[in-house]
Amino acid sequence: MHGKAVQYILYSTFLFALMNVCIKLIPRIPSYEIVLFRSSVSFILSAFLLYRLNLNPFKKGNKLFLIIRGLSGSIALLLFFYTLQNLPLATAVTIQYLSPIFTVIFASFIVKEDMHWKQWIFFLLSFIGIILIKGFDPRVSVEMLMLGILAAACSGISYNAVRRAKDDEPAVVVVFYLPLITLPIVTPYCATHWIMPVGTEWFYLIAVGVITQFAQFYMTRAYQMEKASSIANYTYIGILFALLFGYFLFNERFDMLAITGMIIVVAGIILNYFYVNKVTSAKRFRAYMRNFPGI
Repeated sequence: MHGKAVQYILYSTFLFALMNVCIKLIPRIPSYEIVLFRSSVSFILSAFLLYRLNLNPFKKGNKLFLIIRGLSGSIALLLFFYTLQNLPLATAVTIQYLSPIFTVIFASFIVKEDMHWKQWIFFLLSFIGIILIKGFDPRVSVEMLMLGILAAACSGISYNAVRRAKDDEPAVVVVFYLPLITLPIVTPYCATHWIMPVGTEWFYLIAVGVITQFAQFYMTRAYQMEKASSIANYTYIGILFALLFGYFLFNERFDMLAITGMIIVVAGIILNYFYVNKVTSAKRFRAYMRNFPGI
């Protein structure tokens, strides 16, 4: 497993956790407006980087997966931000963290990545941990649960589209296509349903855009450098961040059942890490022996 990919996915996970906190701190601003601000900041920063790097995001080539990444990412953003504002922080994030499972499932079809049955067990273990963390919260309606699951599924599609585009496009171009497609989707609705931010709401809205830009970059680099099935489980650590932020910032409490779930999630991550490393080392050794000239 590529060590840099793991490092980047952890950076991305922490930054996304900070983004969630910023969104939670502005409940008066509707989700579609937050998406507009986030996408606007991301578009400006990405365009600036493209200019500095002298990269043309519209050069000839297969843009299908960049478009898929933009569309699925836009839907995921709108739905996730909506659930984030209408559910406790840890609950909303827990539902969203089903996305690595969808990432692995869709990877079998989109990028033709093989999954060993043992890895399915590790993912199931992490999924059980998520259920324990979530618990049986009566504040979670069926509608919100389904919207959250749909957001996670769209994220899974988006992550795989990133991986399919890795050989043709630099990371900054892949990041650029998300706001490029999102802005035309949300701008018309925002124009007729605008709510003017006041005071610190401006700060948090801008922070969402800036933090997300860096989070997207690190996430994109991680999925370009390593198989989705190898690093997807690491994003579950974001649940721990959500629980801690929820406890200290929003007075959200969790019991021993949630703590047990956290331990189970981490166990699934560690088991998957060691398994992937073992398989990768074995493949490298067999390749070396096949090419070994002998004495």
